Amino acid sequence: MIKHIIWDWNGTLFNDVNLCVELGNELFRSRGLPEMTIERYREIFSLPVIRYYEKAGFDFTIESFEKLGREWMDNYESRKYECSLYNEVPDVLKKISLLGINQYVLSAYSHNDLVSIIEHYEIIEFFSNIKGLHHIYADSKLHLGLELIEEINSHPDTILIIGDTHHDFDIAKELRVKSVLFSGGHQSEGKLNKFGVPVISSHNEIIEYLNA
Repeated sequence: MIKHIIWDWNGTLFNDVNLCVELGNELFRSRGLPEMTIERYREIFSLPVIRYYEKAGFDFTIESFEKLGREWMDNYESRKYECSLYNEVPDVLKKISLLGINQYVLSAYSHNDLVSIIEHYEIIEFFSNIKGLHHIYADSKLHLGLELIEEINSHPDTILIIGDTHHDFDIAKELRVKSVLFSGGHQSEGKLNKFGVPVISSHNEIIEYLNA
């Protein structure tokens, strides 16, 4: 029985994929690089995010990743409220809470901004703990996952990670907990299907999974 659900944020609860593609294309245009379709983005996106930029054509011997990351994040922060939660999210979080399951957020987004945006969308009441990085460069969140698992202190079979990328799968595997991947986020369904865990296209499918 699942007693704890650890949610990813960007692309799993928060639908920011289109904005991320748009902001990326602004960087590409300003540097003479080809623009990215959303389909191409979802095929090459990865974490740590520096790998995605390298696949997109950035040469970090010419320009530092830190400079690029700051420019992208400044633009993201100025426009993030153009995005929204996925439609089913508030209702699903409420249903899970009523089942007596503890919920958490584990994200590569910066911690203070993460807490702020969760408060903004009025869903913070559903989460027992929220963990984000203490910088803006979206590298691994494994160390945060290790901290969270230690704090939860429950058998791995009772813990489920839900995310939208291979990084979420990798973390679940490293922590030896269960995982489900959401195909509406930053990586394509075809890519996610390669990992051998359940892949959902709707948040409501989580309720079905829990009741199975």
